[in-house]
Amino acid sequence: MNVDNHADAAVARIAAAIGEPARARILFCLMDGHARTSTELAVVAEVSPSTASVHLNRLKTERLINVLVQGKHRFYSLEGPNVANALEGLSVLAGASREKFVPSTPGPLRAARTCYDHIAGTLGVQLHDRFKALHWLVAGSGNRSDSYDLTPDGAKAIQALGINVGAIRELRRRFAYACLDWSERRPHVGGGLGAALMQTALKRKWVIQDLDSRALAVTNLGRRELLVRFGVQI
Repeated sequence: MNVDNHADAAVARIAAAIGEPARARILFCLMDGHARTSTELAVVAEVSPSTASVHLNRLKTERLINVLVQGKHRFYSLEGPNVANALEGLSVLAGASREKFVPSTPGPLRAARTCYDHIAGTLGVQLHDRFKALHWLVAGSGNRSDSYDLTPDGAKAIQALGINVGAIRELRRRFAYACLDWSERRPHVGGGLGAALMQTALKRKWVIQDLDSRALAVTNLGRRELLVRFGVQI
């Protein structure tokens, strides 16, 4: 079989994986960039949980989706922008529309909260996205696809906050990684770097931790600093 035939076979497999109605519903549901559990995707696909599991395995085999393990939970998201672009093209051809992800998390917890020892919620996700947009975060080395490292500009910016990047690297924990946010279903910054950022935010009174919950209240000072330093508005 020549190269063209190999390509044809691959296209046919991918098209068949997308073409099944339940799998198509799963993929288009994930187009909004938010990860979901198999239970949620079973409801979207209008199939039983066991059948959804079979569909998800097929989509993963064809490298159309990723699975992220967060504690006892498994979250599914699109493999990457190439998959999203292909689905976007199909949706244009079909004239399809997609419903937006609507989180059910209580307002204070959704806005900003702790996730172990780092910042989660809308604030955490916005910081993550800004750090990537500013090219402060890049994919880390090693075999973990969710690992991050700092660029020289990123290290300079983080150290300007009084954070010792070298000391974080010496800790017996991951330096930085994409921690999937359970309310936003998009990543925030976890690991030693995420913990250092939260401690800095608390120390500088950008956020105040609620004594009875994981909620973080963003102060007026915090709003100003987050906007000026990172371009984050919350």
